[in-house]
Amino acid sequence: MVASALLFASMAAAVRVASRELPNAPIVFFRHFIMLVFLLPWLLRQGRHALDTEDFRGHLVRGLAGVSAVACYFYAIARLRLADAVLLNQSMPLFIPLVERAWLGNRIPPRLWGVLALGFAGLMLILRPGTGVFEPAALFGLASAVLASVAQVGIRRLTRTEPVTRIVFYFGLVASVAALPPAVWWWKSPSPATWGVLLLMGVFATVGQFTLTRAYLYAPAASVG
Repeated sequence: MVASALLFASMAAAVRVASRELPNAPIVFFRHFIMLVFLLPWLLRQGRHALDTEDFRGHLVRGLAGVSAVACYFYAIARLRLADAVLLNQSMPLFIPLVERAWLGNRIPPRLWGVLALGFAGLMLILRPGTGVFEPAALFGLASAVLASVAQVGIRRLTRTEPVTRIVFYFGLVASVAALPPAVWWWKSPSPATWGVLLLMGVFATVGQFTLTRAYLYAPAASVG
């Protein structure tokens, strides 16, 4: 999980650079499509039966929540200080125990309530509502955290029956299909340097997604978050 946090922070820096030239929608698409391309050799080697699943709806919910979270996060990165956008997105662990309780029925450990209260107090300090310096883009950063918490609890649910690589592949597939129409609508051809940044972003995102998914294989979502 620590490795995934480092990789996704590096991805965020690449997104910030790419957003100087490209609209949000194409960046969101390439973040997922590049991951899908990296996984195609696995699919070709394993055959189509590697995608046999009894929980397609779980993959669909996780994928749509995940791509929506990424879209909100990238929007916030382009319009806020990078540190603020990352901090708002990293408030996701505050929502995970609540989503896990509502979705999976897992009890919230008593020791977590004090931590959650302190975390939400810190979140209010970042948002600074009512001070005249609040930025509407911050709501997108917060929405990315809420949606990401749904996606990550979905990962925990899927790891009960699905292998890690299949979970990551379906995420890339669902997210790429969902992100394609907006990317075509707002398309702008990247420069050669930006293509390199997008590729680097995809590498960080792919490896980060694998380390993240594997973390949820080993422990409850609230603890991992």
